[in-house]
Amino acid sequence: MDGRIASVVPGRSEAVLPSPCIQNHAANLARLADGSLACVWFGGTMEGMGDISIYLSRLAAGSDRWSAPEKLSDDPDKSEQNPLLFTAPDRKVWLLYTSQTSGNQDGAVVKRRVSADGGRTFGPVSTLCDVPGTFVRQPIVVNSAGHWLLPVFRCIGIPGTRWTGDADTAAVLISSDSGESWTMHDVPDSIGAVHMNIVPLGGDRMAAFYRNRFAEQVLRSESQDGGRSWSAPEPTDLPNNNSSVQAVALGDGRIAIVYNHSNAGMSDARRLSLYDEIEADGDEAQAQTAARFGPAAIWGVARAPLSLAISDDGGLSFPDRRDLETGDGYCLSNNSKDGLNREFSYPSIVGEGGTLHIAFTYYRRAIKYIRLDLEPRP
Repeated sequence: MDGRIASVVPGRSEAVLPSPCIQNHAANLARLADGSLACVWFGGTMEGMGDISIYLSRLAAGSDRWSAPEKLSDDPDKSEQNPLLFTAPDRKVWLLYTSQTSGNQDGAVVKRRVSADGGRTFGPVSTLCDVPGTFVRQPIVVNSAGHWLLPVFRCIGIPGTRWTGDADTAAVLISSDSGESWTMHDVPDSIGAVHMNIVPLGGDRMAAFYRNRFAEQVLRSESQDGGRSWSAPEPTDLPNNNSSVQAVALGDGRIAIVYNHSNAGMSDARRLSLYDEIEADGDEAQAQTAARFGPAAIWGVARAPLSLAISDDGGLSFPDRRDLETGDGYCLSNNSKDGLNREFSYPSIVGEGGTLHIAFTYYRRAIKYIRLDLEPRP
């Protein structure tokens, strides 16, 4: 894992980012003002543990090697997860991530560090949102009015049970004062729709794509007012396995999305919850949750293949699909120390001209990077 980029086939180059950690997960890519491509992710021994921290590696403009990672968070009592980078209109770089105790996502808050030098160094840690259970995954979008849109999902705790994701919903935090203050706007009828990913479609029209807690289909909704209000999420023609997706608008009007082409109907693999290896959670308690609040979130569906799909109708359909990585996608364990996990998951994608930059979790042991030449629109 020296971070060097190598060509594997014409039009495709790859690298494995360097990391000192046993487990590495949840990458997010961003282009910085100095021309470097930055990747942030979380690493440690296992998701939910107190040694999970945020790391950053850079690919300098013109370089063929990712840099040694920098550790950007270090609270020994918290699992710090799901980082993202945002270059604000004033060129300051914001790092956002979540902070929780053990597997209690319903107690998570959103932390922030801000860089005044283009992402070379970051200021002190502060709290952006202290509403318990607020989680981030996808980048901030600035709408045509200059308002900042931060898509979030609400990890809803059910009294008497541990969090398992059964009642999670989507929302958007909106700031009209460059991140000084934020208001929460819920997405209607969004139980089970998480990891909201906003893609501008032109003017005030926007689409959003969602992970599906019930492992059915990737979900989609629309806004006609710059992201303040949204339609209820509806299924697309892409399957989803209750794992993250990320989409980006391309310069030619198409949308590219990276996701796992898998769902509960394609795989009978199941586990009790995301954190069942670090916290006891009884079958009876989960059954009670399902009975009281509707269907239970489905965990453990294979996280493979990792696929790329292209839409030319604003994300209403994705007829052009190819697999980027194939395997069995085994994710009934988060164990990286013993090499048990074999998932390809949590992709991030940046589109630049005819090039796609993609980063994703590789077996929960590493973050893998792919640079892919994209065929022009027919």
